[in-house]
Amino acid sequence: MENHKIRKANSSDVKDILRLLIELAVYEKEPNAVKVTESDLIRDGFGQSPKFECILAEFNSEIVGLAFYTPRYSTWVGDTLHLEDLIVTQKMRGKGFGISLYKSFLYEAKKRGVNRVEWSVLDWNKPAIDFYKNTGAIIDGLDQWKIVRMDKEIIEKFLSN
Repeated sequence: MENHKIRKANSSDVKDILRLLIELAVYEKEPNAVKVTESDLIRDGFGQSPKFECILAEFNSEIVGLAFYTPRYSTWVGDTLHLEDLIVTQKMRGKGFGISLYKSFLYEAKKRGVNRVEWSVLDWNKPAIDFYKNTGAIIDGLDQWKIVRMDKEIIEKFLSN
């Protein structure tokens, strides 16, 4: 693809990163779910001890996609990378940006020698499920395993009792 570039994000990209995270939340039918701010992203991703990394796709100098990931450790297999979000803007889907970001993420995993990469996909997101299946990814556990989480307020409420 001409005028297509894949690169690591830096702190000057946080406005575009946040824009893409919000676009993904809208697509996933959670338009008000993104609470993270540009300041949070700068502090948490580009400070002394980064908590996440991000790979960006650019087209004609416009950021059109991202792969957002974090290191994890599995008690079963050791080092893993968790792909938190993979998104390409609506208008640029189907042009190869998704596979380029995905491959860049997988090359990063290979370079680090991790034993597994993992992520979640919504059961109604058939295009994403098909995309992952076509790459050989194993999609299982949708009926056996459930995601369990507590937000800040629930943690505080539980601990105060």
